[in-house]
Amino acid sequence: MEPKICRLALEDGTVFHGQPFGLCTDKSTAGGEVVFNTAMCGYQEALTDPSYTGQILAMTATEMGNYGIADEDVESRSTAVRGFVVREAIEEPSNHRSMSSLSAWLAANGVIGIDGIDTRALVRILRTKGALRGVLFVGATKSDDELVAMARVLPSMAGQNLAGCVSPTQSSTWREGLGEWTMRGQSHGGRAFKVVALDCGAKHNIYRNLAERGCDIEVVPHDLSAAEIRARKPDGLFISNGPGDPAAVEQTIATLREIAGEVPTFGICLGHQLLALALGAKTWKLKFGHRGANQPVRNLLTGRVEITSQNHGFCVDEASLRAVGGEPTHMHLNDGTLAGFRHTSKPIFSVQYHPEASPGPHDSAYLFDCFVTMMGSRRPITAADMEAAQRALASA
Repeated sequence: MEPKICRLALEDGTVFHGQPFGLCTDKSTAGGEVVFNTAMCGYQEALTDPSYTGQILAMTATEMGNYGIADEDVESRSTAVRGFVVREAIEEPSNHRSMSSLSAWLAANGVIGIDGIDTRALVRILRTKGALRGVLFVGATKSDDELVAMARVLPSMAGQNLAGCVSPTQSSTWREGLGEWTMRGQSHGGRAFKVVALDCGAKHNIYRNLAERGCDIEVVPHDLSAAEIRARKPDGLFISNGPGDPAAVEQTIATLREIAGEVPTFGICLGHQLLALALGAKTWKLKFGHRGANQPVRNLLTGRVEITSQNHGFCVDEASLRAVGGEPTHMHLNDGTLAGFRHTSKPIFSVQYHPEASPGPHDSAYLFDCFVTMMGSRRPITAADMEAAQRALASA
């Protein structure tokens, strides 16, 4: 019996031939925007990050699956990616926490993987031409030309509202903290603040970080109205990360336009973009996005550089943000794009990256302390607040 083949066909006509792992059933097909992540580890956290909804994820590191799958490391209720692309998938993991191999876990979750391809060549194409639509196909029953044609008719990520696909339909309470991964920060006197979290596709570690700081967290659907938020009388409002085009999440933008700043408000990734849009700023699509755990960011208020975890394909336009009262607080050092802002007169701040950074790095965990500080003071976040939070984290 000949081994099965798997192909990745891109809309530009490029076709990569490799071997399937994970879901290997003949004629299995997956399509989406093909993006790459430069992290050396954290594949399980990436695969379960809802921000990857609608995308085929390629990893630049050579080997994936070395440490298997651990039940504690998932970041959402299920896998998020449409497909997974690696140079080499390891079938026999070495890790005492592992409960499954990467391939078996992907198969159980219905995700096609392809290995044995030149991922360096793939990333060069994506860096040169930008993120492309692609199709993964197991078997030989379709020609390369047919697969390329399938990729070309897939919808573009621009204009897609995917937050509604991953947001919960009902409210719930989150109580789990960081456990053995605790990062000590500032002391906040033991007061429990009530946080309403608009869940647009949140990673679990965001909520763990808030719970670790004593917050009572109510997770709510992303389209909850301003009146329903007010009725809960929160001390703070949080807007999570999530997938798709931020400008298409119109209902959440309308809600934030009405209520953001009435109580201290903090946004991460998609939440950062939605807050900016609600204030009247604009967003735009990056050529190939920022995805990885090694992205350098400068805090413009303190002068410190943070190595951050990022996963986004859209960005806030800095000039339009300044025009509506937003002040940049963080800048991406690779390309100079906006990575965070605060409002000059309202208690609103946000960052484009992931301070929860599961699995790491943890340079930006101080931002959760800043949110707690802002809930206590009910005033805009200051440079002194950020400096104090960074010092507390560094000395922990």
